[in-house]
Amino acid sequence: MAEGVLRSYLAQAGVPASVGSAGLLPGGAPATDDAIAVMAMRGIDIRGHRSRQLNAAIAQGTPLIIGMTRQHVREACVTYGAPIARTFTLKELVRRGEQAGPRAEGETVSAWLRRVGAGRQTSDLLGNDPADDVADPVGKPREMYERTVLELEDLLARLVRLLVGRPVQRPGPTSGEYRALPRQQVERPFADSYGGHADRGR
Repeated sequence: MAEGVLRSYLAQAGVPASVGSAGLLPGGAPATDDAIAVMAMRGIDIRGHRSRQLNAAIAQGTPLIIGMTRQHVREACVTYGAPIARTFTLKELVRRGEQAGPRAEGETVSAWLRRVGAGRQTSDLLGNDPADDVADPVGKPREMYERTVLELEDLLARLVRLLVGRPVQRPGPTSGEYRALPRQQVERPFADSYGGHADRGR
């Protein structure tokens, strides 16, 4: 869900970035029916999504890795060699970004991330904390998916505003009915500007 929302926001903002997702579990699984449904209500089609497992090439070669939980960030850094300077939980990145201020005109994303991460310590990522973790809705009622996607929409809209300097329109449910959308034919490559690190429910 995070991948679909972020891709939609970046496209709306006119940012030519690719977005992908990878998780800690073996890949190949489709998005859950509930994830597909709540995204379809927003006009975002994730029926063609298949999960994939994080690996060293993704972790080390992606300019920005965004984890849904501290565990994701720890695993990406410790197990797969992702540089901690460009690996954050979504909540942490938005919180620190709002404290540091938006990316300035002419400032690279890397330079902004250095500003955002100033004073950051690895001990900040120990354990689990609702302040940094987005709950996984897999196995829970659809209402939990709706709550999760609302949280993701808010956080990702704030992140894109920090990165590009202008707000984006949050989609919100279109109606009680699901939109009929064309099936995706081709999966875009993993991020060459912004990366997502999520499991199949988020």
